[in-house]
Amino acid sequence: MEQFYILMLGALFVLAIVDLTVGVSNDAVNFLNSAVGSKAASLKTILIIASIGVAVGAIFSSGLMEVARKGIFNPGEFYFDEIMIIFMAVMITDILLLDLFNSLALPTSTTVSIVFELLGASVAISFIKIFKADHSISEIANYINGDKAIEIIFGILLSVVIAFTVGAIVQWLARFIFSFHYQKRIKYVGGIFGGIAITSIVYFILIKGIKGVAVIPQSFMDFVDGNKSLIVLVCLVFFTVLSQVIVNYTKINLLKIIILIGTFGLALAFAGNDLVNFIGVPIAAYQSYEIWQGAYQATGVLPSEFAMGSLSGKVATPAYMLVIAGLIMVITLWLSKKARSVMYTEINLARSNEGSERFQPNYLSRLIVRSSVNANRFLKTLLPESIQDGIERRFSKPQEKRSSDNNNDPAFDMVRASVNLMVASILISVATSLKLPLSTTYVSFMVAMGSSLSDKAWGRESAVYRVAGVFNVIGGWFITAIVAFIAAALFATIIYYGKGVALVALLIIAALLLIRSFLAYRKSEKEKEELVKVDRTSLITINEIITDSSETISKVIRRTDKVYTDVVDNLGLQDLSKLKKSKKQLVKLEGEVDTLKSDIFYFIKSLDENSVAASKFYILTLDYLQDMVQSIGYIAKNSYSHVNNNHKNLKFNQIRDLKRIADKLAVLFERTKVDLDGSTFEDIGAIIEDQKELLDSVSGLIQKQIDRIRSTETSPKNTKLYFSLLLETKDLITATINLLTLFKDFYDDFKRIK
Repeated sequence: MEQFYILMLGALFVLAIVDLTVGVSNDAVNFLNSAVGSKAASLKTILIIASIGVAVGAIFSSGLMEVARKGIFNPGEFYFDEIMIIFMAVMITDILLLDLFNSLALPTSTTVSIVFELLGASVAISFIKIFKADHSISEIANYINGDKAIEIIFGILLSVVIAFTVGAIVQWLARFIFSFHYQKRIKYVGGIFGGIAITSIVYFILIKGIKGVAVIPQSFMDFVDGNKSLIVLVCLVFFTVLSQVIVNYTKINLLKIIILIGTFGLALAFAGNDLVNFIGVPIAAYQSYEIWQGAYQATGVLPSEFAMGSLSGKVATPAYMLVIAGLIMVITLWLSKKARSVMYTEINLARSNEGSERFQPNYLSRLIVRSSVNANRFLKTLLPESIQDGIERRFSKPQEKRSSDNNNDPAFDMVRASVNLMVASILISVATSLKLPLSTTYVSFMVAMGSSLSDKAWGRESAVYRVAGVFNVIGGWFITAIVAFIAAALFATIIYYGKGVALVALLIIAALLLIRSFLAYRKSEKEKEELVKVDRTSLITINEIITDSSETISKVIRRTDKVYTDVVDNLGLQDLSKLKKSKKQLVKLEGEVDTLKSDIFYFIKSLDENSVAASKFYILTLDYLQDMVQSIGYIAKNSYSHVNNNHKNLKFNQIRDLKRIADKLAVLFERTKVDLDGSTFEDIGAIIEDQKELLDSVSGLIQKQIDRIRSTETSPKNTKLYFSLLLETKDLITATINLLTLFKDFYDDFKRIK
């Protein structure tokens, strides 16, 4: 019996290590975004500062873990075996849930997830106990503190609204004071701004960051609690003077100092206070085992009879565990690619410059943007033109300069990054002082979104996408709570009735899901790397454009060939699943061409007057590529729809004719790829002629089908599909011929000029 619980403890601590990695990967967004997004320092420097904050917060934490999570459930109402089931269900759910959000590159709250997992698992076990004892459902109030759950949900909603609103207001005021030419104005207002910003961050560190640091004497914390106003006043005066000295008499960038201090403070607070979300449950399980083992040796009490009322307080964590936890968190911070993905999701939503958008607009985002545009027009009618002109001058952005590598351009400037850190620090400090429930993730994210809005980062070109992205993230937060509750309740129920067999099965399933997630993520990252294009603003000669375009055409042709061949083969076999897979492959193809089209504006602007022909070549190339993708898209979608609707299969002769066309097209596509990949371009003329012959063959099949209809064809659905496949194949071949002809003509002209 003891061995079984020892194995459970071992599993819990392995889960804790994994939970630390997936948790840090998601929570790193809270303290890295402002520094990374503004390029306040190199990524290496930012990570070093954040690592120091994380290490200090974790290693010097007092290690007091609140096991019952602020009264979510009453441990005294559960026996030792039931407590262990709750803890196992919580850890399995937490790992899978956070890893899911990391894979989706969406930030969520580790605090909310652990709270609702504990709530779900404890509710499930509570209902089982109530039904077994044949008690009233109202008895659930003895086991669960429902008011605390409602308080947390209310705190989420409140923190989202307040953080967004305050972030927007403060950023608008900061931008109005500094404008986008802050380098000039910082000499006059930098002292006051620096004093307020650094004071708020230092106050945050004192109130929130070092609250759980064991090496800080309690007498000092008591002094801080009793003299908050005095501390704020002294810090404000001191840092204001210091900031003004830095601005006037040194070459040090004051905003960089603010950003790096803020990054350290948020990292310190994260590690010191959120550590309970990752190792609190295993530590509580370990202490529970020790308490029960002592009682078992003394009295022989069984796990199913030993109540765990002693867990109502705080659990002390051994120092070596804090050191290990801190080390794992720091390593994860440096190595986790998923942490970077989550971080760049928020940075992209907040960025000032245009570019490809990850999220698609929805009805709600369109409605909000349209309403905002109309409200802005109405407000303009109320304000005098002189005031409008003054505000417009303050918010006018300098001429955008794009570097040869767009990844090196800051997503936003350091004024906004400083405001993000300052406002987040103030809000979290105030809420902590008032003992209000909130999530640092929610506050940090919504402040960044509010400051982006008021900073005019969401222009008419991007607003509908950015607002949709914000709603996606916020929706994910509520999904976190719902899924955490349901999954933990389900796992607890399975373990309760299935005992050891169910536990082993769940652990194996969790391991397989994590491995599958890792492999899928690595595969998607490799695909993204393959799709990375050179910055077309640096392609200023026709030779460079021809070379780059040949690579693009080759990739599109390769994927088009695969989709076409697969569709024809699987249409004959009526294989719906493979047709659906071919349909999904179109998303990558369409996305790649759409990305190329998004670069047209910056590409044309970068060309000099002697390379105007290059822009025409580039635009026509994209036009023909778009035609090819559109044709293969219709072919795949119509074939899938036909089989999905359970219509009769095409006749043998029709499938045979399509297969012959597919084989000939595959040969021509392969010759084209070889020619383009080798940069020889010698066979293009011959390929074009063979493509024209194939086009005539398709036209012949169309006439052949017309004759069938007049004699033997009886199925209108088959006729509709077959004609659509032939006509789209004809359009596909025509677009390919036009593309290769364009390519050949421009290449021949280039050789003559050369």
